[in-house]
Amino acid sequence: MNPLKHMAIIMDGNGRWGLKHKNSRNSGHKEGLKTVEMVIKFCIKKHIKFLTLYAFSTENWKRPIKERNYLFNLLELFLKEKLEKLNNEKIKIKILGEKNFSKKLNNLLDFAEIKTRKNTKLQINLALNYGSKKEIAYAFKKLNKKKKISENDISNSLFTKNIPDPEILIRTGNTQRLSNFLLWQIAYTEIFFEKKLWPDFKIEDLNRIVKKFSNIKRNFGKI
Repeated sequence: MNPLKHMAIIMDGNGRWGLKHKNSRNSGHKEGLKTVEMVIKFCIKKHIKFLTLYAFSTENWKRPIKERNYLFNLLELFLKEKLEKLNNEKIKIKILGEKNFSKKLNNLLDFAEIKTRKNTKLQINLALNYGSKKEIAYAFKKLNKKKKISENDISNSLFTKNIPDPEILIRTGNTQRLSNFLLWQIAYTEIFFEKKLWPDFKIEDLNRIVKKFSNIKRNFGKI
């Protein structure tokens, strides 16, 4: 059985789900939070130590301002309502990306990281204003004075420093692309593209993926 320490997820399909069921993209984003809570519970039960969620990309700034503001307000509300519970469950929050949001949201994100920094049961990495190409460029900028740069140097200069690379990447929404997410970190990650939209993704789907992963022969270049 393959060890599973880190699961990464591209939570695609919220907007389409909302238009289909409620005639509102924003309702889909709200519904998707239920799936997030299901995945968190699953990770705790299965003793998965790291969960990375692609919440808002550097490209998502191109979306209408009303939708962006709704997403940021939803994140604020989620943290205000759930942070105490997450902390009591020994869950650590880490932000991957640059905090270029409102002062209120930036302060809340900082507070969430500080409050939960000693927790060790599960680390949730929220990829916010995150783009992998920008992350890699940031790493090289930090290393520009070094004459020789190793793979470890780069890994230790990324936002994911001290976080193991994910064994599993799941993308929902029936789209088969990586969308500028963890491009360096997923070199040997097993990728699962799911047809279901994120709010329709259920625990049985997660169990099926993890079971399939456990039976994969992972060679890492060997025979």
